[in-house]
Amino acid sequence: MRLLLASLALLAAVSRLDAQSPPDSSASSYSLDNCVNHFSQAKVESTNAGYQYWFVDKKFVDGRTIKLSVVGPHKATHPPHVHPEDEFFFVLEGQAEFFLNGKTRVVGPMTSLYCPPNVKHGIRNVGDTTLKYLVIKKYPVQ
Repeated sequence: MRLLLASLALLAAVSRLDAQSPPDSSASSYSLDNCVNHFSQAKVESTNAGYQYWFVDKKFVDGRTIKLSVVGPHKATHPPHVHPEDEFFFVLEGQAEFFLNGKTRVVGPMTSLYCPPNVKHGIRNVGDTTLKYLVIKKYPVQ
């Protein structure tokens, strides 16, 4: 839990969640009010396998995002899939099975995972405790 709190504190120093209109591109449009995001249970979004929390949503900084995914034991948020964006994952707690291009590897805390664009990938919790990991991704700007 201490590792999770330290990671979240680091993220809070550079991110925010509120769905306010995004700042313009000038540095003066960013402030402590919109650049700090402390985890709030009230802003958690339920999933079929647990919940997610957007520390930085795609409206804030040119499509770049940081999301916390929390997955219950022996569950996955969705089956392996493909999309045009690359993605980074960082395991905070638990045991994750990472599927990448037809192969799997089980990893634990303090492990980063990378998925290149257009490669089939997925993560599922193979442990008996909650899996917590960060998802870092850049969505296309619309």
